[in-house]
Amino acid sequence: MRIKRTTPIRKTARHTRVLAATIGLLSATAVAAPSAIAAPAPSFSPDRLAAVSETVLGADVGGTAWYVDHRSGRVVVTADSTVSPAALAKIKKAAGADAGALRIQRAPGTFAPLLAAGSAIYGGGYRCSLGFNVVSGSTYYFVTAGHCGNVAGAWYTTSGQSTPIGATVNSSFPGNDYALVRYDNASLSHTGGFSSAPDAYVGESVKRTGSTTGTHGGTVTGLNATVHYSGGGTVKGMIQTNVCAEPGDSGGPLYDGTKALGITSGGSGDCRTGGTTFFQPVNEALAKYNVSVF
Repeated sequence: MRIKRTTPIRKTARHTRVLAATIGLLSATAVAAPSAIAAPAPSFSPDRLAAVSETVLGADVGGTAWYVDHRSGRVVVTADSTVSPAALAKIKKAAGADAGALRIQRAPGTFAPLLAAGSAIYGGGYRCSLGFNVVSGSTYYFVTAGHCGNVAGAWYTTSGQSTPIGATVNSSFPGNDYALVRYDNASLSHTGGFSSAPDAYVGESVKRTGSTTGTHGGTVTGLNATVHYSGGGTVKGMIQTNVCAEPGDSGGPLYDGTKALGITSGGSGDCRTGGTTFFQPVNEALAKYNVSVF
């Protein structure tokens, strides 16, 4: 804006009073500024963060998932749509004086195991997805979700159960979410394609494949997450991602190229609007069952 220099400014008593008042405000602001600076956020030791994580577990609020983010020094709690404000207040109350260590965020939908009645591997009236083919010596198996293994002692390639695959050898859910199924049908092929099963890392670009929605990609957002599903059952040590999934995708693989990373457990949302999905680290299942990807 250009100032018109041809118009002189006349100082009157009113101008003097306004100028003085303005100077007074500026001075007050300048003096108050140092005390108005926000105090730095309190830091929390790894032990305190671990203790806060346990208080969240103790609050026993279904529809929540949480993990310790050591980079930000916070316990990140994700709450699904079923969690009420009162339930969130319960979590904060459980953390007590360390409630400041919590970072609470929302996710649409309901956290639940992605089990569906209906195609891919069938058993017990349910449909799940095959995870990774694995081998021990000359015996071939595949891993899938434990909440799938819990509901079926045998698996088939079709809903009519006309072509058997094999028996559930072992299953673990809740606590973990993995199961081992043996290939008993010698006519079925069991191809591999994975070279290793390392730990996932935050920020890693990953893909997931399932019998309901096919292949979708996303990013690892958290590690060692604990999930308390709304329908019951708590699992620990999970990989948290923003990859979408839907019922029936349970048990399917999470991977990065030829690196096998996880087994689809559960989550919320869908593949139209997006969602939050949790995965059982596959290397834990491999160690438990003494098998290897190939």
